[in-house]
Amino acid sequence: MILHCMKKSTWETRKNKEYWGKRNIDAEGFIHCSTIEYFWRVAPNFADVEEELVLICIDENKLGAEVRYEDGDNCGREYPHVYGMINNDAVMTVLPFLRDKDGIWQKNTEFSDVQDK
Repeated sequence: MILHCMKKSTWETRKNKEYWGKRNIDAEGFIHCSTIEYFWRVAPNFADVEEELVLICIDENKLGAEVRYEDGDNCGREYPHVYGMINNDAVMTVLPFLRDKDGIWQKNTEFSDVQDK
């Protein structure tokens, strides 16, 4: 499973579409995702977003688009990038992006068995 974080309002416009992600692809060339193990490292990027966020949990084996694990920042870690639109039937579930009072992401209980790396 890979994760993609987005505004809840954006998900509301995408959840009934067969495919989504064109804006991401047009802007970046791919759709940024993360493994659960590394999500704590990217979660701070969303700390200043005031809107409610959600985590889209995607079964990468059901994606029609290619997934490449890449280290674009030369940080020593590879993150999944989806090179094509995401077919909604690959979405396993959508979870809230949980935050504490300081806006810091709190790991969802559904991920409690996954060790951070």
